[in-house]
Amino acid sequence: MDGARGKYSKRTPEGEFGISTAKTFRDLGLSDEVCRAVEEAGYKTATPIQEKSIPHVLMGKDILGTAQTGTGKTAAFLLPMIDVMAQGVSKPRMPRALVLEPTRELAAQVADSFDMYAKNSKMTRALVIGGLGAKEQEADLDGICDIIIATPGRLQDMFDRGLIMLRGIQFFVIDEADRMMDMGFIPDVERIVSLLPKQRQTLFFSATMPKPIRKLADKFLTEPREVEVAPPASPAETVEQRRLFVRGDAPAKRAALRKLIDAENVRNALIFCNRKSDVKLLLKSMQSHGYDAVALHGDMDQVDRMATLEKFKTNQARYMVCSDVAARGLDIQGLSHVFNFDVPFNADDYVHRIGRTGRAGQRGKAFMLVTAKEQKALDAIHTLIRKEIPEVDGMGADLSADAPAEADNKDDAAPADEKDETAAEDKPKPRRRSRRAKSDEEPQENKAASKSAKSDDESKGSKGGSKSKPAKADDEAKESEEAPASGSSGTRSLPNGDGDRRETRAPAPRKSGSRGDGNTPQGMGDHMPAFMKRPLREKQA
Repeated sequence: MDGARGKYSKRTPEGEFGISTAKTFRDLGLSDEVCRAVEEAGYKTATPIQEKSIPHVLMGKDILGTAQTGTGKTAAFLLPMIDVMAQGVSKPRMPRALVLEPTRELAAQVADSFDMYAKNSKMTRALVIGGLGAKEQEADLDGICDIIIATPGRLQDMFDRGLIMLRGIQFFVIDEADRMMDMGFIPDVERIVSLLPKQRQTLFFSATMPKPIRKLADKFLTEPREVEVAPPASPAETVEQRRLFVRGDAPAKRAALRKLIDAENVRNALIFCNRKSDVKLLLKSMQSHGYDAVALHGDMDQVDRMATLEKFKTNQARYMVCSDVAARGLDIQGLSHVFNFDVPFNADDYVHRIGRTGRAGQRGKAFMLVTAKEQKALDAIHTLIRKEIPEVDGMGADLSADAPAEADNKDDAAPADEKDETAAEDKPKPRRRSRRAKSDEEPQENKAASKSAKSDDESKGSKGGSKSKPAKADDEAKESEEAPASGSSGTRSLPNGDGDRRETRAPAPRKSGSRGDGNTPQGMGDHMPAFMKRPLREKQA
């Protein structure tokens, strides 16, 4: 076992950002018009997935691509498609390319990328997604449309209404195929594939490649070229990953998140929750504490979702609390941080979440808040990414690898609110005071009452003996605690006038000179009934 990495071995991706052998887009064989548009967008060299995919697409080969999010998959299929399609002409209502995306946000983002890369050509596109007005989308389809970017549900609706024909498709792209499977779209995808011509070029991309996805690819692809620039489900090397252990539940997590955000230099951040209800609660909490936050989740209609996303992209809001609807494909320029408020149920989703930062070679940070209940999900993530995520304290500072130091710093990782709740548990219990100490701290009036219950001689002896005979002092201290203010030594007075008859230790034998000596029956005290004082009479025979 490698001591530096624990029980997980590190896998090095085949291609990384910043490699010295990176090629320009002109080196890949793209036209001048496409290269100019890419350069104007600010990109100079191709990423590994683009470098490996574009030449095969230009040669007309099917592609089976695997790469982590944020590596430029969108440009890897759009750029060569634009280059090839610019040489032909589409027919009315017969697009030549179809791109299927699992979510509306990702489809809208691909449409924006197409507008940017195809601005030097006369090609047109149609965005066909649910949640938006159908009339505008029908208008885009009515006429010449070169490429359709769609989600499966709305595309089938348009086809069933006779608004679109798919027999002219030359390029078919399935993006984020593993996400399609997670969302239950595979039957829809299979139906759409049955409507396409058999002679087509299919580009199949997925961030992970489990066996069901590979089996699906075998059905759709013909002699594909496999492109893998990183092992499946491996996070980008440009993302710095950290985890924070939190004691407590949601309230403690919210306090820990605020503390961590304040300690970090956050330019903008996505905050992921597992449930839509948690998104709403966290948003309300952050806004009440003065953070400019917005929310994005599946219960919002498409107009509100796009407006929220635009607000966040234009820096009108600094934090966006979201569910996994935003975990795939969203490209937020310069996103500095990703916070996982919850450990994702599915380990693969962790890779997609943190893939929103550290994109296109930039650096990013990803923090995950973990409670004891989420340890099993955390272990699944460690197994998937083949390494342990380093732990930090509440201020984001790395904890020492030594176990004792790490244990000492656990308190620092706990949020302030949580420390208040657990202070009583962590505080050491006070030591029991000795009887002698209790006797010394007894109020003065109790001492006076205790002294009045004894003779003057005993009081003097007790005072002298307390210094010379510790055992005797302990007995006297006990007697002084148990003696009531009235001076009676046998019982304690209760509110109803009765004596306290609870069983205790046997009473100490009475000393000579004390009140009650003589023929007083043992245990009766000073309150002997009158009938017991009468002399006994012998019964006459």
